Amino acid sequence: MLINLRDFMETPDGWGRAEGREVYQRLLSSVEANSGVMVFKVSVAGVKRVDISFASETLVELARRFRGKKGFCFVDLQDLDMIENWEAAAERKGQPLMLWEGDQGRVIGVQPSQGNLEAFLFALSKPYTRAAEFAEAKSGMSIANASSKFKQLWEQGYLLRRESVADSGGVEFVYHTIK
Repeated sequence: MLINLRDFMETPDGWGRAEGREVYQRLLSSVEANSGVMVFKVSVAGVKRVDISFASETLVELARRFRGKKGFCFVDLQDLDMIENWEAAAERKGQPLMLWEGDQGRVIGVQPSQGNLEAFLFALSKPYTRAAEFAEAKSGMSIANASSKFKQLWEQGYLLRRESVADSGGVEFVYHTIK
């Protein structure tokens, strides 16, 4: 689902914590009204500028609140000053956010740990994956270790996951990129 951030703002400038909290409430109502949606793509078209306080109180806080359940990503954020402000806000709150430019995605805010980076890049290369696929692709990687890496990435907000039935009949998690 596409969210046009400008539609939730009174002016094209997002400034300050107070305004950010007002916009957050409007965004929250929209997200809750679309409970079946897993990923919200955020457009900043028409937004002239945002400061760190506004960014922190709106999308960054929303992503933090729904971490592990819903994902939020930018689809047309290109202004370097705005990227810097969104990134600083995400870093401050310990919340990663995905920024997509076509099929190329990158994290703004908190980066994955060095130990989980390879698993994250593997997951990022496809719409969804399982720990067993990563273990199979990486020589010497056990399924338990791969599963642990993906679980950490999910808990930290880099990936989403859904339960699935494994070939063995047990529960298996399918990890999704936030795109």
